[in-house]
Amino acid sequence: MILSVLLSLILIGLGMIHFNWVIGGKFGFEESLPTKENGERVLNPKKIDSAIVGLGLTAFGIFYIIKSEIIEYNLPEWIMKYGSWIIPTIFLLRAIGEFKYVGFFKSVKKTDFGKLDTKLFSPLCLVIGISGIVIQLIE
Repeated sequence: MILSVLLSLILIGLGMIHFNWVIGGKFGFEESLPTKENGERVLNPKKIDSAIVGLGLTAFGIFYIIKSEIIEYNLPEWIMKYGSWIIPTIFLLRAIGEFKYVGFFKSVKKTDFGKLDTKLFSPLCLVIGISGIVIQLIE
């Protein structure tokens, strides 16, 4: 239960950061976007993109609150079953990355994003993914 609550707080917190970007906040925005060695952004997300990611992260956080049974809500069994594996898989795949700009196995490592990704973003995704699997296995 404690791990589910911690995971939900992390996911909802990340969702809030994305919603902050939707309303024009700048906290961490530039640092969270991968760039080429010349500084050119690889991604140029719009506000709707941040909103979609924010909704997804918040929904994942609510999923783990429901899983912790702090809030009693009966989601369909198939959502609980598959969500318990799909959510951690998404974060484990993000930690592994796409082998060029994102993840532990990226080749572009010396950019500001690359350094933060190695020290913070990818490890956080790995922790989220492993935590989700542990929650599923101890259930």
